Amino acid sequence: MQDNIINEHNKQEYPPMHTAEHLLNGEIARRYGCGRAFSAHIERKKSKLDYHMERALTPAELKSLEDYINSIVAEDIPVSEEFITQSEAMDRFDMSRLPEGASDTVRVIRIGNYDECLCAGSHVAHTSEIGTLRITSSRYQDGAQRIVFKLEN
Repeated sequence: MQDNIINEHNKQEYPPMHTAEHLLNGEIARRYGCGRAFSAHIERKKSKLDYHMERALTPAELKSLEDYINSIVAEDIPVSEEFITQSEAMDRFDMSRLPEGASDTVRVIRIGNYDECLCAGSHVAHTSEIGTLRITSSRYQDGAQRIVFKLEN
């Protein structure tokens, strides 16, 4: 079998937070049709995601997102990876965020039927390793919705 060679990742994320970000990012993109976050800052203690949106999310919508993500965490879904070529990825993913000079082989991270995206970062093996996601604040300004969240064990 051929070794899959991908570009080295430039940052070591906290795997539970990074995996939670995938779930939240994917669900927001699905529910609101805004695409994945245009800006993300993922850290161990708290993280933030920014989306282009036409309006602010309501407290009820934020609570619904939080509850939904935590239900997936409780399901203990396996997190898997797949290696494909960029040409295979073009029909499935937004390729605009790949760095210039990226390897021809890319890695897809899949969380059951809930999310899949191109990613070179670190993730947990099962969603139950994430802990409880809490959306701690949000802000809407100039067409951008920011969501700040943390994980509790």
